[in-house]
Amino acid sequence: MPIARQSRIWPSGGVHLWPSGGASAAHTHPRGHLVYAASGVLAVHTERGTSIVPANRVAWIPAGSTHHHRAHGDTDMRIVFLPAGLARRMPERPTVFATSDLAREVLLALTGGRHRDRAARARLHRVLADELREAREQPLHLPEPRDDRLRAVARILDADPADNASLAALGQAAGAGARTLSRLFRAELGMTFYEWRTQLRIAHALVLLAEGHDTTRVAHACGWSNPSHFIAAFAAIVGTTPGRHRAGG
Repeated sequence: MPIARQSRIWPSGGVHLWPSGGASAAHTHPRGHLVYAASGVLAVHTERGTSIVPANRVAWIPAGSTHHHRAHGDTDMRIVFLPAGLARRMPERPTVFATSDLAREVLLALTGGRHRDRAARARLHRVLADELREAREQPLHLPEPRDDRLRAVARILDADPADNASLAALGQAAGAGARTLSRLFRAELGMTFYEWRTQLRIAHALVLLAEGHDTTRVAHACGWSNPSHFIAAFAAIVGTTPGRHRAGG
């Protein structure tokens, strides 16, 4: 049975329980904050593009950055606002980090509902900021294309991530040659077309897994005819296998 939408907010953070498909309107906060999905999967949309944030990732949203979220699968979303002094040590742009076991436990402790005095919260905030300073940025990020030709390619593959059309074939629909599109992917999005398409497919896979689909079905829906190849690509990007991800491991 789907969870009911619920929210609990306090000055230092909050918890949002969202049913699958729940979304927020675009908004900003005057303070930088961390967004974490204790269960489910979040899509975090910012001016830089879209990041898919499963339970082994945490998103950083700087103060004043316009963003909105969408839940895939019933999602337990946690928010932690960082004090200004610690926020200044974080990136100036929206960023998604890999989450260590310690960072996860601190995020849960800060948002678990137990009353903590100011000194205890300050200690936990410092531990969390230190952990994230040492964390690597996660690679699962889909930059927002600006060029109309790249946008056309993105629309085609977002609608059907299993589409195995070549870049030349996609270029015919987008009004550009393969060489031009290849150059645009590198110059504008910082990756090759094939790297970008793999990122897009894994993003879709995370959403489908959160909605309860099995690994074989997700592999085929996202363009892999061989599920073992999908599992290898998923593990290389997400850091765990699809089965362990679904199990919360």
